[in-house]
Amino acid sequence: MSSSNLKNTIRIQREKLTAQLSDEMHELATKSSHILDDREALNQLLSDTLPQLPHCKHLYVLDADGVQVTDNITQTGRDADHFGRNRMDRPYMDGIIGTTDFKLSEAYISRNKKRPSFTAIQVVRDKHSSRIGFLGADFDLRELPGIKDAYQEPDNWRQIKGDPVIRSVVFNQQRADSMMDKHMDQVLPIMNELISEHGVFHGKLHFSSSRATIWLVDDPFSYRILSIDELIDADTCLAYPRRKYHERAIVPVEKIMPVFELFRSLRFADENVYLRAGSLNIINGMVGLNFSCDGSHYMRFDEFLEKSTDFWFGINS
Repeated sequence: MSSSNLKNTIRIQREKLTAQLSDEMHELATKSSHILDDREALNQLLSDTLPQLPHCKHLYVLDADGVQVTDNITQTGRDADHFGRNRMDRPYMDGIIGTTDFKLSEAYISRNKKRPSFTAIQVVRDKHSSRIGFLGADFDLRELPGIKDAYQEPDNWRQIKGDPVIRSVVFNQQRADSMMDKHMDQVLPIMNELISEHGVFHGKLHFSSSRATIWLVDDPFSYRILSIDELIDADTCLAYPRRKYHERAIVPVEKIMPVFELFRSLRFADENVYLRAGSLNIINGMVGLNFSCDGSHYMRFDEFLEKSTDFWFGINS
C-alpha cells in the first residue's frame, strides 16, 4: 500500500531531523540544569545557543510541571508573553514523561499562527538524574529546508472504498443514459486525439455528468473543463496547439484508445454497478476509476488492460 511507503518517507525525514537536533538539545539541557532558577541566565544561554539550532522558531525552558520559566527566545529577540505558561497539555508533551529523554513530536497545528509545526522536547535532569524540567524547541514546517526529492507515489493497484451509505443502496439504483453515453463514439476519439496530438497528459471522463477535465503539458497547473458539446465537436482540437507526444509518457500512444474502450465496457457492463468516471495519466501511466458504488481504484494502464470486465464485477468494487 502506498500509505506505508509515504509513512516510510516521513519516518526517514524525522530520523534526519532527530539526528540534527538531539545532540545539541542534550548539551543545552545539561547547561540549563545548573541555572534553572535563574530566568535571566537561562534567557541568555538560550539566546546564545539559538543560532546553533538552524530553523528553530522558539526556544524555551519549562520546569518539571511543564510551566515555562524563560521567555520565548526567537530569531528576532525575546518574547516574554509566554513566561509562566503551562505547556503540559500541548500535544508535543504527550509521552515524554517516563519513556525517553528526547522526543520529536508529531506535526500539529500551532496555537497562535495556525500553521503546521513540530516541537523537539529534551528532558532536563540534575546531577542525580532526577527530572527537573524540559527544554523545548519549536519549528515551523514551512521554514524547514525542503527535502531533496519529492515523495513518489507507487504504481501498484489501490482500492479505496467510498461512502458506505452509497454502497448500501447500490442495487436500488440503475444507470441512466447520460449525454456522454449516447455520444461515446465521438467523445472517445476526440479525447484520444487531444492526448496523442495536442499535449493533454491527464484526462478524466465524467460519464455520469457528461464532461471531461484535462491537463496540458503547456500549462500543467491549470485544468480545463470540456462540456459534452465540446467533447463531440472535433473542432475543439483546434483550440489546443499540436504537440509531440511527450517524451516522459510511459503509456504507448497506441494504448490510449484501448484504455478508453475499456472505460466504455465498464460503463455499460452492469446496470447497478457501473463506471461513473475514468482517468488516464500518460506520464505516470496510472488509470483511475470511480464506480457507482463509490469505490475507487488506481492501477497502471497495462495492468488495467489485462483485466476483463468479469474481473471488475466479480470483486467488491
